[in-house]
Amino acid sequence: MTAPKALVAGNWKMNGLKASASELSKLNTLIQEKGAKCDVLICPPYTLINTFVSLNAKNVSIGAQDCHMNMSGAHTGDISAEMICDLGCEYIIVGHSERRADHGESNEIVKAKAVAAQSVGATAIICVGETIEQREAGQALQVVTTQVKASIPDSAKVENTIIAYEPVWAIGTGHTPTTGDVEEVHQAVRDVLQSRFGDAGRNIRILYGGSVKASNALELMSVKNVNGALVGGASLKADDFYGIISAYDKIG
Repeated sequence: MTAPKALVAGNWKMNGLKASASELSKLNTLIQEKGAKCDVLICPPYTLINTFVSLNAKNVSIGAQDCHMNMSGAHTGDISAEMICDLGCEYIIVGHSERRADHGESNEIVKAKAVAAQSVGATAIICVGETIEQREAGQALQVVTTQVKASIPDSAKVENTIIAYEPVWAIGTGHTPTTGDVEEVHQAVRDVLQSRFGDAGRNIRILYGGSVKASNALELMSVKNVNGALVGGASLKADDFYGIISAYDKIG
């Protein structure tokens, strides 16, 4: 089984208006002119998905930041995975730490959302990560591996599943763990995946997220078992985001 390309994904969170489509167009042009040795994804707010898909930016896939676990029903304000894919999305982020913290999403809920995403043909990007209190207590590996085991469904395979490790304390703070810390956690995640899924577990992509930027991308993306990045604020501007994408020009 051939491992897929690395993926650099941008999570725009609650940022962006219609005028932001110019950044997607610029990013698409940069990749067209300069190339990209990784897959590239933007996950804008729901309000921009249709606009972004309609731009037909062939070098950038479009995804969503969340979905409901059910396909339809009396869930005011929620969006189903089927609705998201109906717009043309290929990926759906589930279980981001901000969803887990702000909306009380458990591992079981995250797993159900991953199943929903996969059932309609989307790739689920399942997020895991520890808080600073958990890391300082020496619980990082236990917390992350527990989240992986409980959040990833039995239907997971290389084509429909990505894990994103984002230490909560590094998201948007400018702080990043050492490369040794990143390698340790990613190896622990890989061990869980291989133990459960065999050959597929060796090739399911594991992204790193948490204050990734152009200045540290090469160092972080070169770490063993880091198969790409989930990027927050640095993905909002095409030039900044391409600076991260281009790190793969220097990685063999």
